[in-house]
Amino acid sequence: MLDLTLKQIENARFELYDGNPVIRSSFPDVVIADPSVLTPDLTPDGRWRLFAHSLKGVYMYSSDDGVRFSAGRKILSRAMRPCACKFEDVYYIYYERLQPLAARAAGMLGGKWTSEIYAVTSKDLKTFSPPAKVLGYDMPFEKTGRKGYSLSNPFVIKENGIYRLYYSAGLKFIPDCGFSEPEYICLAESAEPLSGFKKRPEPIIYPDETSEFFNMCCGCLKIYRLSDGYIGLQNGIYRAGDRSESAIQLLASDDGIKLSYVKTLLRPQMCGGSDWMAQFVYASHLIRHGGKLRLYFNARNKAFMLSGREHIGFAEADIPE
Repeated sequence: MLDLTLKQIENARFELYDGNPVIRSSFPDVVIADPSVLTPDLTPDGRWRLFAHSLKGVYMYSSDDGVRFSAGRKILSRAMRPCACKFEDVYYIYYERLQPLAARAAGMLGGKWTSEIYAVTSKDLKTFSPPAKVLGYDMPFEKTGRKGYSLSNPFVIKENGIYRLYYSAGLKFIPDCGFSEPEYICLAESAEPLSGFKKRPEPIIYPDETSEFFNMCCGCLKIYRLSDGYIGLQNGIYRAGDRSESAIQLLASDDGIKLSYVKTLLRPQMCGGSDWMAQFVYASHLIRHGGKLRLYFNARNKAFMLSGREHIGFAEADIPE
């Protein structure tokens, strides 16, 4: 829970860090994306941890200040879009589990794409359990247009003893990118963190052709409990003239399920003379640290899959009174 009100979040003025991006992808691995952060108060050694994926799998990064990160340590293969949580004294890393590399490459080129949600656990963030399947394919809206299915972007919160697993489902092809993005936002709930999840029979968010920011597909959603309700951070994919874009939107909710648009938090732009976030501002993670809010995110400079690059940066805001 963020012990803040919606008005405080709405009034926060996020400024991009001057040294962005703080984690860069490097050739031949041209993507580092979907950050999930554990602040020092949650880790065994009092250091920051950031989890993100490259094309090779999920990596864990360490830092003393949340700005300067060590070289990443690979902790998962066949994995992307991690969500790091601590419930009681156990760490859970939820993620989208992919096909083996050859099948995945065929899927990106129009073959059968399949992915589901798995998790590993740890007591110390040094050793991790074997992967366990948490949520599998069984709903029509989880099908893709590419002869397969996709469950992705897990994000888990615990509310009144119930684990809420928000996830993306399905895929929609984005022509100028040459690849697909998640189409719907869905919700499953369970009394246990790794099993027993019951899905809602329909997505909780659909693409909206009439919306400025969600007219192609829904991207991913992160939900946070406030003192007076919930907020959602969502990066839908939308048409902007003759190209696609993504931006991070602030949503509000009374129950964490029915959400309404409030404002745009971050949109594509030039940053310190660099184009690293010029076309897509993607998945984010909001954390509170002292009197500051930090919004970690990944961004992409160009759409086309062979020329675009993705890196991780953050924006920071003072917490309003």
